[in-house]
Amino acid sequence: MSTDCHSQPLPTDKLCNNTFKETNMATIAFIGLGNMGAPMAINLAKAGHQVHAFDLSREAVAKVVAEGGSAATSAQEAVEGAEVVVSMLPASQHVEGLFLGNGSQAGLLQGITKGALIIDSSTIAAATSQKVAKAAQALGIGFIDAPVSGGTGGAIAGTLTFMVGGSAADLERARPLLEKMGKNIFHAGDVGAGQTAKICNNMLLGILMIGTSEAIALGVANGLDPKVLSEIMRRSSGGNWALEVYNPFPGVQDASAATRGYTGGFGTDLMLKDLGLAQESAMTVKASTPLGGMARQLYAAHSIAGHGGEDFSSVIKMLQKKG
Repeated sequence: MSTDCHSQPLPTDKLCNNTFKETNMATIAFIGLGNMGAPMAINLAKAGHQVHAFDLSREAVAKVVAEGGSAATSAQEAVEGAEVVVSMLPASQHVEGLFLGNGSQAGLLQGITKGALIIDSSTIAAATSQKVAKAAQALGIGFIDAPVSGGTGGAIAGTLTFMVGGSAADLERARPLLEKMGKNIFHAGDVGAGQTAKICNNMLLGILMIGTSEAIALGVANGLDPKVLSEIMRRSSGGNWALEVYNPFPGVQDASAATRGYTGGFGTDLMLKDLGLAQESAMTVKASTPLGGMARQLYAAHSIAGHGGEDFSSVIKMLQKKG
């Protein structure tokens, strides 16, 4: 970032329009180092940016430090002097609590440098993104919601898809950083639009995973080899992302969460949360989403059965023939 953006105070109604070039690395606070956040932070550190990482898990922070980041002892410490703040948190209440605070603790916005840019890659309600953005902009801080798709494999490889809500100017400021973490960057519209695009995508993903699991379970119950059946469907009209890269049947694909005992991926409870957000959005605009509603019910039952911490592809377990 150029020195004028870093050293001069900015009026609250104007934010710096400079972007972060290869020859001028940014100072980044990265908060939230889960299965997705950690590899995203690592890719920024490997690109040469100064990444100050914070998470409640010391082990997660240590992984980023081992790849070139530095450890912060608190979120407040992480954002001191940061030009960019990237957050990757589980749900709306975490994002709102972090930036806006609660009755006993001040929000993080008070410690972020005027003229900085927040990139929130959490998947949350669009209304929460809009609420945080409004408060940030009042303090002269830029904000974009930039949820991602592509799974942990995409996060590690730096090939994620970003769905961005916010001004075109703020997106262009963020673009060089997003390009170090992702391959596809879409401007969905104003703040909150990225979140809406993400919940539409994840509703479809949940439906597709259930349908794919149901089809494979049916074939296996009839004596078919899951690898052969999956390849047939992958190359036929039933082909979809789950069959391509995230097969729910163990042993079909070496890199899938199913082959790792349904660990290290996108949790059932996170899918359930996103399907809930989709239903809330549908009710707000009176949209009809019967399959999305059914998918939410099935994932809720799967979670109640004790699989909430497993990858969402483990939903195949409730569809498989027993005995």
